Amino acid sequence: MGTDRVIRAVVVGDVMLDSWLHGSAKRLAQEAPVPVMSLEATEDAPGGAANTAANLVALGARVHLVGIVGDDDCGDKLVQSLRLLGVGTDLVTVPGRRTAHKRRLVTSGQLTARYDEEDLDAIPEEAERELLGRLAAAVADADVVVACDYGGGVFTTAVRRALAGLPLLVVDAHAVAPWRECGPAAVLPNYDEVVRLLGDGTGGWTGDRPAYLMARSDRLLELTGAGIVVTTLDGEGTLLHRSGHPPYRTYASPAPQHMATGAGDTYAAAFALWLAGGASPEEAAEAGQAAAGVVVRRQGTAICTRYDLLRALRRQEGTVQTAERLAQLLDEHRRRGERVVFTNGCFDVLHRGHVTYLEQAGQLGDVLVVAVNSDASVARLKGPGRPVNPCEDRMSVLAALNDVDYVTEFDEDTPERLLRMIRPELYVKGGDYTAEMLAEAPLVRSLGGEVRVLGYLPDRSTTAIIGRMRSLP
Repeated sequence: MGTDRVIRAVVVGDVMLDSWLHGSAKRLAQEAPVPVMSLEATEDAPGGAANTAANLVALGARVHLVGIVGDDDCGDKLVQSLRLLGVGTDLVTVPGRRTAHKRRLVTSGQLTARYDEEDLDAIPEEAERELLGRLAAAVADADVVVACDYGGGVFTTAVRRALAGLPLLVVDAHAVAPWRECGPAAVLPNYDEVVRLLGDGTGGWTGDRPAYLMARSDRLLELTGAGIVVTTLDGEGTLLHRSGHPPYRTYASPAPQHMATGAGDTYAAAFALWLAGGASPEEAAEAGQAAAGVVVRRQGTAICTRYDLLRALRRQEGTVQTAERLAQLLDEHRRRGERVVFTNGCFDVLHRGHVTYLEQAGQLGDVLVVAVNSDASVARLKGPGRPVNPCEDRMSVLAALNDVDYVTEFDEDTPERLLRMIRPELYVKGGDYTAEMLAEAPLVRSLGGEVRVLGYLPDRSTTAIIGRMRSLP
């Protein structure tokens, strides 16, 4: 994202409470051949528009949520959870109306049932008038407005018209056709909604869904009246359409369908925030896809933090980088105020001591860079028979570690050239010595950095491990 300022986001729409009821089943009911689940734990989380708002806060925005709740315990729980997450709530309470509540039964880790309580009728006129007043005040100084329309009755004709003409309106709706008159900046329909919108009689040819959509890109833009249309394709990623540009595809890592709860809300949050921060639509689409990819790896209705997303985007670009490209990437991280931690070594046989030390190093800053000695450099430093593993393999293994953000190679005996290029805020080494014993310490300090030594676990050196291996009969 091209700016460090705090984005002011307004989310308006259908809020709900997601509840996950966990337990185990060891017998069948007497009344019918169905399992009896013994409830062991319940997890509540904001859902729908409330989930989008919670994700926006976690991603770094200042958020104002406008919507409707009932005068019930569910509404109270939802408001409390949102306030704990830092979401500014402006929810109109409608007496006699139920707060939307979606409960999922998870038996021994398997989703077995879901039941919903909700009122889907349009909100009453009195509630509409109050909502319109609060909405007008909220959007007055907003950088982006996200409308989450899941058919829950909030978006009457008057409420939609109140959002018309906003500079940056992002609509995440089950039905996008009613939003055409608002001229939204972007709409985010799923594939089934697009097929209904097109109404071309094909029934949504599914042999190649991206090709089907690409052939109808201009028609989609015309029908929605939006500057950007992002069609979501579940496990196949998304396709972004905008006038004068070829459709842009993002790709998703496959995940079980039951893990995808709330992923669309997370996508909308990251996409809208990146657009508001000055990113291109294509960059915003990649951010949305990466954020959704984070939450589908987590149980329940999950949230993607800014740290999670930036790490996911780095991994999309690639962990292993040349020194020159790495220096450019780190300049962008510094512009965002992030602290760079640098370490180096041969990492010939990665062991528990290395992993522990790299975990500790990663916690000392925002971005961890690991520089790896080339094969020729290892041979000069360690002697004949080393390295045991080639540099490409060593870098690949390091790149797979969760705490490592970037890996690069250097051919010299010391990382001095890299240190001058990267200029880390913190230089870390692992071993049984002091910072004063490191030849690189004076250079790092002259560049304005700090030097720190982290100890290895006892008896976990690569040399000792290789020695034991070679002594085996």
